[in-house]
Amino acid sequence: MRSLYNLLSIIIMKRKNLRILLMGACLSVTTAWAQFPMGGPQGRPPFGRPVARAPKPVNSPLIVCNADSTVTFQYRNDKAKKVQVDVQFAGRHDMVRDASTGLWTVTLGPAAPDMYPYCFIVDGVSIMDPLCDQYFPNEGFKNSLLDIASRQGPMVHDVTDVPHGRVEYVHYYSKSLGATNNAVVYLPPSYAMSRDRHYPVFYLISGTTDTEEVYYKVGRVNYIMDNLVAQGAAQEMIIVLPYGNPFLLSPAPREGGGMPQLQFGGDVFSRDLNEDLMPYIDSNYRTLADRDHRAIGGFSRGGNQALFNGLSHLDKFSYLCSYSSFTSTDIPHVYDNAGETNSLIHLFWLGVGTDDFLYGNARDYMEFLDKKGIRSVKEFTHDKYGHTWMNARFFLDRTLRLLFNPVAADGAMRHWKPAPEASGQEPQFTPGVMARMFPKPIISPEYQADAITFRFKAPDAQQVLFVSELQQEPMAMKKDADGVWVIDISKGQTGQQTWPTFTYYYLVDGTPVADPNNMYLSPAKGFKPSVCSHPQERYSLASMGDIEHGRTGYDLNSGEAWYSSPITKNRVRPTFVQLIPGEGDTMESWFKVGGADVMADVLIAEGKTKPCIITTSKLDFLHPVFGPQPDVKVKTLRADDYKTWDERRKALEKLLLSL
Repeated sequence: MRSLYNLLSIIIMKRKNLRILLMGACLSVTTAWAQFPMGGPQGRPPFGRPVARAPKPVNSPLIVCNADSTVTFQYRNDKAKKVQVDVQFAGRHDMVRDASTGLWTVTLGPAAPDMYPYCFIVDGVSIMDPLCDQYFPNEGFKNSLLDIASRQGPMVHDVTDVPHGRVEYVHYYSKSLGATNNAVVYLPPSYAMSRDRHYPVFYLISGTTDTEEVYYKVGRVNYIMDNLVAQGAAQEMIIVLPYGNPFLLSPAPREGGGMPQLQFGGDVFSRDLNEDLMPYIDSNYRTLADRDHRAIGGFSRGGNQALFNGLSHLDKFSYLCSYSSFTSTDIPHVYDNAGETNSLIHLFWLGVGTDDFLYGNARDYMEFLDKKGIRSVKEFTHDKYGHTWMNARFFLDRTLRLLFNPVAADGAMRHWKPAPEASGQEPQFTPGVMARMFPKPIISPEYQADAITFRFKAPDAQQVLFVSELQQEPMAMKKDADGVWVIDISKGQTGQQTWPTFTYYYLVDGTPVADPNNMYLSPAKGFKPSVCSHPQERYSLASMGDIEHGRTGYDLNSGEAWYSSPITKNRVRPTFVQLIPGEGDTMESWFKVGGADVMADVLIAEGKTKPCIITTSKLDFLHPVFGPQPDVKVKTLRADDYKTWDERRKALEKLLLSL
């Protein structure tokens, strides 16, 4: 009997127009699957799939990118009294309802080719475009994404016909946090095939209120890297996207008030990065674990975190990048030892837009470095609308070309220039600006042992209803003196002894709205409700504890997701579990709402199920050439056979327990 890897290699390579790299497996390999936990030595995933001629992401069907570079926004809502669109290349504008079509519409621009966040403001309430699949992952605001293609050829962040790397979502137990944390990991195209090669690592951190997904889904770091590597313009590297605000995941109460994610030194993020995440990455991936092969960078708050941690740990990092940010001028043994500091830093790169509200602070920091004799590369933009992800992508492209390339980095550092002279008119990030941009947060959902409180601020709304999978009918919410609508859901109302995971949304004067205070969205097609998972729920991240985890890989272009089990001592051949998404689901839904990866991790750790590979792929490549294979076990579960995610999760649990 051929090994499973050999079998899959032969089958897949005979399929027309489909190229799959099987983690170093080829026709001459005779090693059995049992020798390849997690798909391969040192934890390689089972499949890395270079996508050829992958389609560009599709915008909302009602959004029209016109030949004159303007954009026509359209939105359907017969109950709205006033609708506006807010898009970063034009700001906020009123829309007009066309009586003949019933569509609210406005044409804006012209706009330069790029990717822009946007939302609709319906009677004063911000909502995502219900017809747009692409969205901006964020703790707070909920925006859709508009992708304006260039007529002059592909942009650096476009999906092109080149070998593509793999993006993995990982969970790891953080002792610093006392809870499970998340990260996204990009592996370069050659990682799948080069069993013995080790790679440098770039830790890349998103901004305030962003999640770990933003540099992937909005920053497009994976596609930028794929294109640069294919052009020979960048070195291959592993890129790690941490979650920059882990205090939200901590079971410990907040201390001292304020915004802990903006406090550095003994902060949770810095401890987690240095004591938990970096050791996890070095243990589970083939890294070059020394300062010459480690970089750190970030946008906005992430730039602050990157500079602070990089300068505080020059024994660990030698490439430092800040995009639209600055950091503390009081880091011991760094600024007053310019000669030693300069000798330790291969690249110190600082970029900011002159129209950014942080420009004054960033320029002042550059001038401070100049006066201390510390060299830095400085770059400025003037046309990317200030503190935006258009700038973040541009700066990322500029620095990826220099990272882990000593010749290019040294050339850039040798040609450094001093900071521009201050005019006295530069915008500054003051406490007043911070209070305006980051008002007192509304906590929703707020969890108690026997109840969950939901809150939504809409002072001008006449009626807000709470709609969820738990109740057959919407429930009326009550408005308090501050214009915040509130409802408490008790455990008894669920009809169950334990808290289920469920989706919900608010119906605001007839308009469905996701909870703007809940970072967890159902990645559905069309309208995306929020996801509620009580910390006491058996398969929530908060209740997982210190266990081993598998990894989940998403391919947004092929529409497939794969989970592979953590390494097991007995090296048992895994079973394939095929999860068929529902009619309104995406390939992410079974994982981000159904909790398939978390459930498998927990049950495997408890010894209640066997190693498995869970996928949303059709798995037709297992049978097209040789027919069904007796040593390949596949179990299938269809989402549309069940009405709610609670029912789906229970069915999945039953299936996993039967392996």
